[in-house]
Amino acid sequence: MESLALFLLAIICSMICVMLKEHNPEYSFILSLAAGTFMILSVFSKASSIFVHLKNLLFAANLSSDYGSVLFKCLGICFISQFSSDSCKDAGQTSLASKVELVGKILVVVTSLPIFEKVVETAEKLLRI
Repeated sequence: MESLALFLLAIICSMICVMLKEHNPEYSFILSLAAGTFMILSVFSKASSIFVHLKNLLFAANLSSDYGSVLFKCLGICFISQFSSDSCKDAGQTSLASKVELVGKILVVVTSLPIFEKVVETAEKLLRI
């Protein structure tokens, strides 16, 4: 039921934003940003069970908690960069939006470097055998 309320909120805010865009585009952008932030925060507050489940899966697979940490950081970077990019596009700043997406991709690569290092170490060990 909560998801239906969030979808209705998005539709109503979209309609109001369309009406506001003609006369006060800055208010339209602010409303869109506020509604999006509210929706994301309300969903993330319920997402703790997902993180607990993924942590249990990593533990059951006998993997280091470092993998989970990197995974969660990368997911956070992806969500935040997508939201920021979409907000820039809503404001008509498509060039800035593509730069935000590029920065997000670079941050994911930098964050996941420890995993790449472990893969290379494992490959070296396998080649020595």
